[in-house]
Amino acid sequence: MSNDYYETLEINRNATDADIKKAYRRLALKFHPKRNREPGSSQKFTQLSEAYDVLSDPRKKATYDKFGEEGLRGGIPLEFASDGAWSSKYVYHGNPDQTFKQFFGGDNPFADFYTNDVPLQFGGLQPQVSKTQDSPIERDLYLSLDDLFHGCTKKIKISRRVMNDDGCTSSIKDKILSIDVKPGWNEGTRITFPKEGDQGPNSIPADIVFIVRQKTHPLFVRHNNDLIYKAKITLEMALTGFSVDVQTLDGRLLSVPINDIVHPGYQKVLSGEGMPLSKNPSQRGNLIITFDLEFPKKLSAERKYLIKQALSFKD
Repeated sequence: MSNDYYETLEINRNATDADIKKAYRRLALKFHPKRNREPGSSQKFTQLSEAYDVLSDPRKKATYDKFGEEGLRGGIPLEFASDGAWSSKYVYHGNPDQTFKQFFGGDNPFADFYTNDVPLQFGGLQPQVSKTQDSPIERDLYLSLDDLFHGCTKKIKISRRVMNDDGCTSSIKDKILSIDVKPGWNEGTRITFPKEGDQGPNSIPADIVFIVRQKTHPLFVRHNNDLIYKAKITLEMALTGFSVDVQTLDGRLLSVPINDIVHPGYQKVLSGEGMPLSKNPSQRGNLIITFDLEFPKKLSAERKYLIKQALSFKD
């Protein structure tokens, strides 16, 4: 008996690949022998699987559309196969369960599907959810020290795979994720967007996690909530005193007098001039000024004598 695969799947000959998948999904669930005990359901289920096996394959479908079932099963001469048609003799493998499982993915094809066509009330079988979530997708988020000092909003465009309405096919769509950067965030802060990864029929989308990475700054080095500023000074300045001008991250110019003799390891600490505390932005760490002492490369005999005279004193 001749088979009309399009009639079997209840679609017309202009059906798209998505239409073919949607029709097979609906009818295969309806006539599966485990949920439909009516006479003829098993035969109908096999016919559906064969129809899908042919129409879902572009080469088999091209042959069937042009030469019919006789050309599909008998094979066609190679010279007629230039348009991508199936040139070998087609024989369905005869295992509709195999086709069903390959389509839905997994040995328990009813685990992830709920349908309004026919309630699942046979043989005590109940729908179960066995989806597992994909591993988190981690990406670095590079922020400047100014961003972390003041706080800001970052917009990040991602492209991800989204399931279409038919539940079978998918497409790539863009989405904008917004991150509100809080003042004082530290390197390594993690921002999680739950289930924003690729969608799939048999998995839970992965979480997308952004990890804060701090860019280097030309003036400051950050240590926890403190900012470290290194000033270059001469030996004369170290011995006689000077002032250090520091341009702060909030736009102020600090003129810091140094009246002590600057020795190796000397630091000047300004309380409350560092980074905001992320949990309490009204509180701030310290600004620590360190010094890079530059010694003269050479001295004349006269200068050496003068320095010796200047340093030859008694308390």
